[in-house]
Amino acid sequence: MANHKSAVKRTRHSEVVKLHNKYYARTTRNMVKKLRETTDKAEAAEMLPKVGAMLDKLAKKSIIHKNKASNLKSSLTLLVNKL
Repeated sequence: MANHKSAVKRTRHSEVVKLHNKYYARTTRNMVKKLRETTDKAEAAEMLPKVGAMLDKLAKKSIIHKNKASNLKSSLTLLVNKL
């Protein structure tokens, strides 16, 4: 157990931040999955910029690594172009 008031507050705050980050990471993963399952080129082309923006935001906030975001965006773009 933490001995200082600030340490207790910090623990409480980090739990809130963890839940927040988990929510956005899960939402983005679901969007990526949905984009990969899409067979309609028009729908996929419409979803791609939104998913790319979500990945960039996660990378900017260090929820995921910037290289992972870049690799995902690249592979999704190739996938959409092949449709």
